[in-house]
Amino acid sequence: MGRRTFLAAAGWLATAVLATLIGVAAIQLVGESLTGTPGGVRSQQEVARALAEPPPVVPSANPTAAPSNPSGTPSNPSGTTSAPGTASPSVEAGSRRSFTGPGGSVVAECVPGGVYLVSWTPRQGYRVDDYDRGPDDDAEVTFVGPSGEHELSLRCQGGVPVLETDD
Repeated sequence: MGRRTFLAAAGWLATAVLATLIGVAAIQLVGESLTGTPGGVRSQQEVARALAEPPPVVPSANPTAAPSNPSGTPSNPSGTTSAPGTASPSVEAGSRRSFTGPGGSVVAECVPGGVYLVSWTPRQGYRVDDYDRGPDDDAEVTFVGPSGEHELSLRCQGGVPVLETDD
């Protein structure tokens, strides 16, 4: 019985090693899509350069179309934020502006159809609960997190995106 037990243990060990090697090889074959950041990590200079480029052509207003990137892209490469409870705008390129609130940041621009949300980024611990990208008379994104629900609602005034205040 000693030889039989030894062969069973050796067979189990060989199978475990083989399964581990196959798993490691599969992960390496897939590459960074499982272990890395999609599209790579961008430096502050690359983000600033991308934001300074002319905006892409705005797609037609199709209310059923979902954005290709619902989490948005970073809109504040400097890392500065406003105080919680306030939303502060900063001028980007042309009529494009970014707004930061307690739940996250939004980049918007005025286009012929109204205000259009270019991107949005929730703060750490927050997620996007709902959004209306536009272009429309108003566009908004709702962030939900530890301190509750925070909505940034925007409209165009004089061809420039502005934050709508709650009345």
